[in-house]
Amino acid sequence: MTRKNYAQTQQSPAARITAQIIERLEAGTKPWVQPWRGVPVSRPLRACGTPYRGMNVFWLWMVAESCGYASPYWMTYAQAVKLGGQVRKGSKSSQAIFYKSYVKEVEAPAGGAAEEETRRVLKAYAVFNADQIDGLHQRYHPVAVQEVAEPVGREAGLDAFFAAMPANLRHDGQQAYYEPKADRITMPPASLFTGFDHYYATLAHELSHWTGHASRLDRNLKNRFGSAAYAAEELVAELSSAIIGAELGLPVSHLDSHASYIGHWLKLLRSDDRAILTAAARAEEASALLLQLGGRTAVTEADSAYDLADAA
Repeated sequence: MTRKNYAQTQQSPAARITAQIIERLEAGTKPWVQPWRGVPVSRPLRACGTPYRGMNVFWLWMVAESCGYASPYWMTYAQAVKLGGQVRKGSKSSQAIFYKSYVKEVEAPAGGAAEEETRRVLKAYAVFNADQIDGLHQRYHPVAVQEVAEPVGREAGLDAFFAAMPANLRHDGQQAYYEPKADRITMPPASLFTGFDHYYATLAHELSHWTGHASRLDRNLKNRFGSAAYAAEELVAELSSAIIGAELGLPVSHLDSHASYIGHWLKLLRSDDRAILTAAARAEEASALLLQLGGRTAVTEADSAYDLADAA
């Protein structure tokens, strides 16, 4: 066991939960946003149907979003067996927390009689989502409230372009983001977009981040949310998706979810007059890689040399 793994096993439940929430916030995502999937809105539920309370609500929402679970039900291994279910082999448990009270005898000051004091300690126990368990009654797997109509504007050519990307892509929740550590892109279902053009444009933005992984263009993606380096990477993705949009005929003006970065971009550009040149160069590399993977013609070095000669 490595020192890092040993330290992680020694962390308290509160420390482990807090560390993962900080990691998600630094990545620019809100872990307490419930991953709606067209099923009835619900808090996480125990096997008996009683809602979880307090931090368990947000923590289990976060786990469900991360793992792609649609069911709101969580239960222990023993509870699953009692209900006639069987946890799938290889399934990893999650943690739920509770406070355990105990009485401790403490010495009174000045040699007085000892007193009893009630204290609480935070404990954790292992639970599994119903989506990890076979053989449960259908009520543990809520069906969609309604069928959501597919938006307009789907194009076979664009489907083929994005399908050619060897990216780990999943459709889940209501937020679009790239996770460098997992090397994974999460996209909302296309049905949540006003049109397929907006879906494609958003996917192009996240794929631009994906190009920065160490195994591809190796940009520094380990930056804190709100930092200058984080703002610079967002700028690279914005510029790259604009180039992709121009090549594929996609809009980019709708990406106002990134409007909060404008202040950071202004600060970055004012502090470094070469930052935009660097971002544009990296965006060109990112878009060129995506165009190549998608089977589209990208600007070559020869083309760039011709442009420079022409400019001279």
